[in-house]
Amino acid sequence: MDYGSKGSVSPAAAGNPHIRIPNMKPQAMASATTNVLGLLHDNLLPSLNLHSSLALVAYTASRVTRRVELKDWLWPSGMVLNAWYHGVWSRSAETGLSLSESLSTLGWTQKLLLGGVTLWGARLFARIATRSVKRGKDDPRYDGMNQDTSFWNKAFFTVFLPEAVFQALISLSWSVALQQGTIGSIEATPPQYGALLHGLAIGLYTTGLNMEALADQQLEEHKKKSDDLNRSGVFSIVRHPNYLGDTLVHFSFPLLLAANGMFNTLSVVGPLANYVFLRFIGGDKQNEESQEQRYKTEAPKKYAQLEEWRANKNSFWPAMREVTNPWSLALIGIGAVGVLAERGLRRFMLA
Repeated sequence: MDYGSKGSVSPAAAGNPHIRIPNMKPQAMASATTNVLGLLHDNLLPSLNLHSSLALVAYTASRVTRRVELKDWLWPSGMVLNAWYHGVWSRSAETGLSLSESLSTLGWTQKLLLGGVTLWGARLFARIATRSVKRGKDDPRYDGMNQDTSFWNKAFFTVFLPEAVFQALISLSWSVALQQGTIGSIEATPPQYGALLHGLAIGLYTTGLNMEALADQQLEEHKKKSDDLNRSGVFSIVRHPNYLGDTLVHFSFPLLLAANGMFNTLSVVGPLANYVFLRFIGGDKQNEESQEQRYKTEAPKKYAQLEEWRANKNSFWPAMREVTNPWSLALIGIGAVGVLAERGLRRFMLA
């Protein structure tokens, strides 16, 4: 069964949609390099322009309100705007089609990408915005920044703009594949494995998205009942299941492209950039540093629980023993349901 996009492909792929890079002659390799540079020009530069402009708006609003967390509102919403820009608006501008007509020209894989990014971003935006409004003040993680008298004079270049660059890099997971005249496909796997990889991508996305949602829901419910550190539910798998879930979602995008003959090396940059940011810059690392600093002075009991938790549970990637964790098995089951649901939807929509 063909799971590929019905959208157009580049002239390099005409007549032969699978280009095997290892067998390329020097002229073809030069052409491939030129193609990659062209893709960067057509996708990364517009993304950088979009996200840096949005970052300037967020910086202005944050400086006026003195709430650094407004940049977090932009993280999911900006990337959703990016997906719709590349998938619909730019396609409409280039072809003269209406926005609805441009949307209808997307193939099934492209629609899955656009829908997947939109669903991920809408859920995360709702979570961030709701929590921010309910709290009524800046996120405690940014208290140290606000206390620095020189912070706002340099914040755009040290915080807001760098995050905009990461957002532009992350968007390569979908912007290349959604762009009009998409890509010369690179055959990454034998065609007979396409259906298997397609199902794996859908399962990975469904598992990751539900892991994020469950982590947020369970954390909110725990806070209503106890002042202790939450170590139950999906938090019994790893200390930061929401970041792990987010990572799984983003790695599902290039896997989906690989399954459908639309893989491009640039699509891997997105999940890798997202992982680096969540693991070492603004997610896991920043969150734990903030917890440690706050709990030491404000909640000694929680700090002791955090130290014990660190000794028993991995921060980001689950230990092998978590394979038998009931919550791990439940998430795998949810992923399987997602695969079946997508198959049913595809048959209905393409019938």
